[in-house]
Amino acid sequence: MSCIKTIQDYALRSIGIGERLLPREDFTLCEQFTLIGSGMIWNIYFGLTALVLGFFFAIALAMGKASPRALLRKPSEWFIFVFRGSPLFIQFFFAYFLFLSLKTDYPFFDPFTSAWMGAVVVLFCNTSAYSAEIFYGALQSIPKGDVEAADAYGLSGWARFRRVIWPTMMRLAWPSYTNEAIFLFHATTLVYISSFPAWQQRGDALYYASYFADKTFNPFIPYPILAGYFVLLTLCVIGLFGMVNRRLNRHLPQEARRRIRLRPNIIR
Repeated sequence: MSCIKTIQDYALRSIGIGERLLPREDFTLCEQFTLIGSGMIWNIYFGLTALVLGFFFAIALAMGKASPRALLRKPSEWFIFVFRGSPLFIQFFFAYFLFLSLKTDYPFFDPFTSAWMGAVVVLFCNTSAYSAEIFYGALQSIPKGDVEAADAYGLSGWARFRRVIWPTMMRLAWPSYTNEAIFLFHATTLVYISSFPAWQQRGDALYYASYFADKTFNPFIPYPILAGYFVLLTLCVIGLFGMVNRRLNRHLPQEARRRIRLRPNIIR
């Protein structure tokens, strides 16, 4: 089988398009690159969906934590504490069995036992908690002079938040938030090895890399391929977030702009 034919058969297999059966023997590099790359579709879906939805919820949590009202502050603090204080692997495990037990009495929860929905919920909650702490720290670091200047101009309420607090908070938080986004995409590899089952062998990149490693008894080919894909994905995230960072700091001199630096989390 030519490499072009392999790509045609397996490039979209992870989403149910193409050849149903996985190769069983005589694995080629093209098959491994193609199938692991096909699985990256799920990793990108998990990460991108949780990141976009979690961004807005994280801002709400940060504002809630900074609120003087206990009714808003306490739920925000506990949500952040629970999801930052427990391992992501355990969150996947408990969420899957929670949804599994709920669907017997409430059919509404049936989609949540599938990775496309249930895993996204877990990643959404996890990244919201971490991002909220980042935004809360940025919110607390806003110079008092900026807020006082807004008051002097007669800005208050929503106008002050939109024109002064929001852009300053984003500028301060964005480099750290970029690292959270990178880690979130890396964390998507936990979906299928933690609890959520792959349906008809349609898994993510790590699922296919593990498949080839088990069949060939040689992990030194599929796992470096997997790492290479994630390095490329990380470069894309850094590039996109870097453009946003330059946009946020466009009013500052070049030497005063905060640069995005990759600071990976060793333990989470």
